[in-house]
Amino acid sequence: MAKSVLLICSLGLVFAFAAADNSSLQDFCVAEAGSSVLVNGQACKDPETVQANDFSFSGLHLPGNKSNPVGSKVTPVTVAQLPGLNTLGISMARIDIAPWGINPPHTHPRASEILLVLEGTLEVGFITSNPDDRLISKILQKGDVFVFPQGLIHYQRNTGYGNAVAIAALGSENPGVITIANVVFGSMPDISVDILAKAFRVDKTVVSQIQSKF
Repeated sequence: MAKSVLLICSLGLVFAFAAADNSSLQDFCVAEAGSSVLVNGQACKDPETVQANDFSFSGLHLPGNKSNPVGSKVTPVTVAQLPGLNTLGISMARIDIAPWGINPPHTHPRASEILLVLEGTLEVGFITSNPDDRLISKILQKGDVFVFPQGLIHYQRNTGYGNAVAIAALGSENPGVITIANVVFGSMPDISVDILAKAFRVDKTVVSQIQSKF
């Protein structure tokens, strides 16, 4: 399993789609942790101090803890975990989903995503923008690949009886993630119950009950 994960990770990066972020003007720009410089992205570390570890991440062979209400765990490898990704316009993640668990509906505001199933069976889908709101979905098996366009709401669900594992490659070193239920019902401060009740066409008590879970 470890060898296949490493192989798939390598292939995912080699065949990743063109980066959505701006092209780099130098060989690399390793992110400098704790920098007070404010830029669109991360400030560069002094290249003379760069080490091999700045370009390395370990742990994608380890399964994520799926003991949570949605039954899944995403292990990201973005610039926050791997400083050498800064300005390169790529990142990746391991997704572990328990039987009938989900990676709930979410978006990546700064990246498209290509997903490869390593183990198990996944139902995947995305929804087109208004006014069509069309659901495009498919059942994927081991070895299948699916693409989620940038910014569109998408999800994965394990429809099998064993654990499912997938690797995602994304077209930004900092793709961002907006989990729809979390931001709508768990914002700080809360969105007004009146607004959500009208938007979802339900009673205010239903909204309050859902908000209490976030």
